[in-house]
Amino acid sequence: MNDDTFVPRSRSAARTAVLGVVVPIPEPWSQLFVDWRAKVGDPQALAVPPHVTLLPPTEVPVAHRAEISEHLAEVARTHPPFDMHLSGTGTFAPVSSVVFVAVARGIGNCELIANDVRRGPLARSLSYPYHPHVTVAHDVTPDMLELAYCGLADLSAEFRVEHFTEFEQTPDGAWAIAREYPLTGPPH
Repeated sequence: MNDDTFVPRSRSAARTAVLGVVVPIPEPWSQLFVDWRAKVGDPQALAVPPHVTLLPPTEVPVAHRAEISEHLAEVARTHPPFDMHLSGTGTFAPVSSVVFVAVARGIGNCELIANDVRRGPLARSLSYPYHPHVTVAHDVTPDMLELAYCGLADLSAEFRVEHFTEFEQTPDGAWAIAREYPLTGPPH
């Protein structure tokens, strides 16, 4: 159960781009998650920065980039900064071989922002119901899924979310920051 993995389709790089919108995970937790993904053999450990997805990888026409940027800026202007607490682990098994760190606080904020992001020029349906989380193991052996699940079960990370980030997938499958959008909306 993970919309985060983009499977490349036949496309013209000059006409389309693959974008994702996320809440990035700050240090020191970001490196901790990278290290854990590498430890369990996750093939995306170094290609996918730790994050909570707001918009899964989405192919868009390059000609719509200015409209998309304005849309994302407007979404950011309508949502305030918020506190996030990551705590404990979960899994999507048996539906999907994924272990994640759970969002314990900030779920509603992520849901509201994600719903707004997936409107207008980024309107799309999801393969699975939206469930904010931080993936720490995906497409690894069952024993490595168990290692991630148990090894991070006691994790507790708290931080302030002050922006969301638009990423663009590079031709080699890695993700590069395209733009950050500060959350400047009034408190809910």
